[in-house]
Parts: sequence; structure tokens; C-alpha cells
Amino acid sequence: MNDTLQQLFTSEQKAKLLFQSIEDRGLIIAGKTEQQLSDEIVQVAKEAFGTETHWGKKIVRTGINTLQPYSSNPPDLTIQDGDILFFDFHPVFDGWEADLGRTYVLGNDPLKIELKKDIEQAWQEGNAWYFKQTRLTGAEFFNYAVGLARKYGYEFGNAIAGHILGRFPHEQPDDPNDPCLDVHPDNHQDILQPDRHGNPRHWILELHFVDRKNKIGAFFEQLLTAG
Repeated sequence: MNDTLQQLFTSEQKAKLLFQSIEDRGLIIAGKTEQQLSDEIVQVAKEAFGTETHWGKKIVRTGINTLQPYSSNPPDLTIQDGDILFFDFHPVFDGWEADLGRTYVLGNDPLKIELKKDIEQAWQEGNAWYFKQTRLTGAEFFNYAVGLARKYGYEFGNAIAGHILGRFPHEQPDDPNDPCLDVHPDNHQDILQPDRHGNPRHWILELHFVDRKNKIGAFFEQLLTAG
């Protein structure tokens, strides 16, 4: 494992510990708004891990908002008993990015529990598939992610299925509209190629599955790692 990957892995482990701390503190409950829970996540990150820097948009989505893609800005909902909700948090630890997505289910609704289980299993499947490739465009990887959603009986809910990760802020394209650093249907470059300095790039796989009939969605995101 090279130094950059080790730093990213360490940041991700801290993010996982942060999410576990949120669970252990009993913060994921009905009756509070998405924004209130988001503020609590940010506060725990500061108190427990000393980080105040994070990037990204809406951290918590619940209920019908779980159908919405990353680019949308849905209204702030109150978490209800029995809801499915997910976190999409991008903290920075010691100058290194983490990007973690997890789904939670309040209650025992079998459809929601199955969706959560399916997306976690699909991510592991996608991670294993990625490391078998010797050449892979962003578009090919995106189409694979869409196929994963269909395989499990869902729609894919987002415009991308991942992106690079690195030291904060991570590498940006010369043209802001160029999707070359995203797992995007218009990225026809080989994402397994090194960056302009000859260093390997490290990628996030983010899956967003939606069940429009039952108005629920799930999200799972983390660093692609071998083994």
C-alpha cells in the first residue's frame, strides 16, 4: 500500500469510527430534522476527531429525499419512525479526504432492510470487479454500476458513480466541466491510468439505488481497496 493510499485508508477508518460514534450516541432517531442530525454529525467530528473541515453538500437524507440525486437540494425533512435514511459525509482528517456513505433503517420494514443489505452487497461486488480490470473508462464503470442496480431490482439514482480522492482538496480537471475525474457516463478516459505526475489515482465507488414504487432509496460509498 503506497503512502497516499495509506493516508486515505486511515482517514476512512476515522470516518467509520465517526459514524459508529453517531450510532453509539443514539443520535439517529425520529423527531429531528435532517439538518439537526447533520449539525450533530459535524459537532461529533469536531469533538471526537478534531476536524472542522468537510466538503460536499447535504449530509443526511431521509424518507422521500433518499430518492433525490446528489445534485438536488430537497427541503429539510423531519426523520419519521420507520424511515430509511442515509449519510453522505466528506470529512478531512489531517489534510486527507474521506468520503463515506451509509444507509440506516429505523424499524423493521423488510423492504427497507433488504434495500440496505442489497446495496452493501452490490458495493462489495463492484469493488471486487474493479480490481479485476486492466483497462476501464469512467463510462464503463458507470454503466457497470447502473447494471448492478438493475441486477438487484432497483434504479441507479445518481449522475455519477464515483470520483477520485486524495489530499484535500483533491485534483481538479483543467476544465471544470470535464468529467475525467468522475465515474461518469461521458468520461471515456482510462481511470486506471496515473495522474499527470505519474502517481496512481485512488477512486471512490458510490452507489445510489432507488425503489421508486415504494419511494425509498439507499446509498453506500467508500474507497475502492484491494483485498
